[in-house]
Amino acid sequence: MSDNTIIKVSGLKKYYNGDQIKALDDINTTINKGEVVAIIGPSGSGKSTFLRSLNLLEVPTDGSILFEGVDITSKENDINVHRQKMGMVFQHFNLFPHLSVMGNMTLAPRKLLKMSKEDAEKKAKELLKMVALEDRAEAYPSQLSGGQKQRIAIVRALMMSPDVLLFDEPTSALDPEMVGEVLDVMKKLAQDGMTMAVVTHEMGFAREVATRVIFMENGKIALDGTPDEVFNNPSNERLKTFLAKVL
Repeated sequence: MSDNTIIKVSGLKKYYNGDQIKALDDINTTINKGEVVAIIGPSGSGKSTFLRSLNLLEVPTDGSILFEGVDITSKENDINVHRQKMGMVFQHFNLFPHLSVMGNMTLAPRKLLKMSKEDAEKKAKELLKMVALEDRAEAYPSQLSGGQKQRIAIVRALMMSPDVLLFDEPTSALDPEMVGEVLDVMKKLAQDGMTMAVVTHEMGFAREVATRVIFMENGKIALDGTPDEVFNNPSNERLKTFLAKVL
């Protein structure tokens, strides 16, 4: 494993009903520091299962996942320690409805990182400014639009200073006019060098921002290449059919 590799996946399998359903079928790949890896493919191809396996929200049937050199699938490993360094942004925000934006953002760093209230609030204000929501610190999730909630979910993940961010279809629950404001935040993170793995239906984002694109089909990686290789010179017939429908 090179010094630059942050995640190394070997022989990853996720089977259901014995081996009747192969959600993931022998996945092998690496993600290096600073890379933005877009994961695309048809519905049911295993994209979200793969992403969720990277922090053991899905427990693999077989295989190993090395995160920063540690096999997180090992029984001896404390996955919660590694999840602190691996932020996750979900499709449906997962904000605590009874807490304000400030409360949502400062809860984990104060509890898990033992950050002081003052330091946590200072950092939260800086991050809210980055996503142009500094005036919403005392608002509650019910008072926010979908795009605002997702931007809060992203900066909440950043409060833990993660080494990698995982995004599971972060814009698919949003109204079309709100998609752009979330993608703009993600583009800024990419420019700042954040390592990201993104399951997405936004082909424009995958083409413009990703350094690599993984195309999945039937629980396997059918193609792993640069955006140019995937979008401009697709060699895989299934990929050509998929792109014809989504572009």
